[in-house]
Amino acid sequence: MDLYEYQAKDLFAAHGVPVLPGSVAATPAEARAIAEQLGQTVVVKAQVKTGGRGKAGGVKLAENPDETQAKAEAILGLDIKGHITRKVLVTPASDIAEEYYVSFLLDRANRTFLAMASAEGGMEIEQLAVERPDALAKIPVDAIKGVDKAKAAEIVAAGKFPAEVADQVADVLVHLWATFVGEDATLVEVNPLVRDPEGKIVALDGKVTLDENAAFRHGTHAELVDHEAEDPLEAKAKAKHLNYVKLEGKEAQQMLRLMDELEDYDDVQNVYANFDISEAVLQKMSA
Repeated sequence: MDLYEYQAKDLFAAHGVPVLPGSVAATPAEARAIAEQLGQTVVVKAQVKTGGRGKAGGVKLAENPDETQAKAEAILGLDIKGHITRKVLVTPASDIAEEYYVSFLLDRANRTFLAMASAEGGMEIEQLAVERPDALAKIPVDAIKGVDKAKAAEIVAAGKFPAEVADQVADVLVHLWATFVGEDATLVEVNPLVRDPEGKIVALDGKVTLDENAAFRHGTHAELVDHEAEDPLEAKAKAKHLNYVKLEGKEAQQMLRLMDELEDYDDVQNVYANFDISEAVLQKMSA
């Protein structure tokens, strides 16, 4: 389950990762009230589970409550890559001296955990990996040993972070790992992790993906689900404890061919594929 930025930052803060204050608003009036409470220049950020918010006009600077209300009104309802903006995060604007990148993720291919770090953050990490692969360090993490201060220092060195922020970034990595493990995540990412003009390190933006198979261990994770934005068929399948994968076009045709081929096997009951194409099929499965 992918989280919104504000949800990711809430989890970060709970585990000691430094973040800026801020609140989420569903109306322009609520955004204005948050700006009044913060009492400074703010950033109004669309809360959608996709990238490219800035280029789409989903991130705007506001110098006062009036501007905040106007910017929130412009962003709410905005379609960003098929995602409709229903909430905005209002958070203090931050001066940025440098931008970095850090993350932990589940490396399924190698059956381990992986840390990724770079002193060149702020851009799409996929773009950095293609254009400047040497600038992105990838360090395997032992699931038993985890990330202590020594391991964090190793990651910082591999990521070529400046010496003056090395200790701070290492501290952030230890707390970020605690978020990753404590919340049963498959991805925790900070992009950018910034150094402000005073030298303080802050997680300016964040992304978290939770392992839904571990939801039984986290009663509060159910509160993070955005039912309004959830696919109705996926929600129905989940309620019936069914796996739902939406297939269209060639994907659907390939799956149907696979099911036909499986019919040739005598032991077909031991080979399965969970798939769905329509609500009618879902209703039949859950009857």
